[in-house]
Amino acid sequence: MRSLLDGDAAYLPVPAHDTAAARGLCTALGAGEPIDPRACLVVSTSGTTGTPKGAMHSPETLHASATGTAQALGGPGSWLLTLPPHHIAGLQVLLRSLAAGYEPVVVDVGEGFDPAVLPAAVDAMTGPRKYTSLVPLQLRKALEHPEATRALAGLDAILVGGAATPPALADAAVAAGLRMVRTYGMSETAGGCVYDGRPLPGTRMRIAEPAADGVGRVELGGDTVAFGYRNIAEHPAFASPGWFRTDDLGAVDDGLLRIAGRADEAISTGGLTVVPQVVEAVIEALDGVAVCAVFGVPDERLGDAVAVAVVPDGAAPELGALQRAVTARLDRYAVPRHLLVLDELPVRGPGKVDRRALRDEFATRNRSRLRSDHRDSLLD
Repeated sequence: MRSLLDGDAAYLPVPAHDTAAARGLCTALGAGEPIDPRACLVVSTSGTTGTPKGAMHSPETLHASATGTAQALGGPGSWLLTLPPHHIAGLQVLLRSLAAGYEPVVVDVGEGFDPAVLPAAVDAMTGPRKYTSLVPLQLRKALEHPEATRALAGLDAILVGGAATPPALADAAVAAGLRMVRTYGMSETAGGCVYDGRPLPGTRMRIAEPAADGVGRVELGGDTVAFGYRNIAEHPAFASPGWFRTDDLGAVDDGLLRIAGRADEAISTGGLTVVPQVVEAVIEALDGVAVCAVFGVPDERLGDAVAVAVVPDGAAPELGALQRAVTARLDRYAVPRHLLVLDELPVRGPGKVDRRALRDEFATRNRSRLRSDHRDSLLD
């Protein structure tokens, strides 16, 4: 692992617990084939298309990320790994610790995340400062476990990223004494490069083609940006030297980056555009909603209709209550027309909601309902 920082060879991290996925990544990203001599790391994206791309990093981009993180958090320290190490967020936990001169403490999450292991793992950490990185789902599980919460409260910072953190969850973490830092970044920027809305040292951010409300495509630049994709020459995302054009929509308010949602997840309904994250913020503020995800489903009249999947906190909410809440806060076209109640949201990569899986689940349930309705009509 230290050789990654030294640039002695080029690595392609793959999942240790999924042989088929590992083989697929090796094939898609050309493992064993000649590579740009600048590259020491090809790390796969967790994009929505299902086709992985490999962001190419040099020792310089990885060192810049580790240095910028240490400066932003108050100094170098040891790190606790609770994320899959083949994703950039997990890999960077290891590299930051090694760059600081400390062996990282590793929690095996191949069979899932168990917050009960956190107290012993935190006790095993060394160094003057102690850090970890979680996705929101892990943070939620940890807060439900008193001993895990107390262990995390002893850390100097907890990076939370990979997906948006619901405000209620963030408030609960702060109330429990956790030093939470919300991060934003991706494989192409060597992981998180914007902390609590502010760029790391050496990172730049700008909004391309902003609308009247200041929202436009987020672009990130600086020392941590990859120099391209593996075997995809002149990709438009890297068209501006030193900059990466993300798929996220956002604005910069008083120097702080605010993410509005993803351009490729926006729902076109009746000729109007709905950003899922805006609707989710309203619904997740309601009593009885632990977490939710908004997505589009085919509709003959509207093109797409707004649907919402909810993981309840207690009794499941009714669709009518959700519709009234959204109507009171947002335009009428943003109101969800369908509700899925789930035990948990499907995720891809390190904690990102899999909206395509939600659409598939909605279609499956809808087909089952139609078959049931048809069978009932025959019995009548």
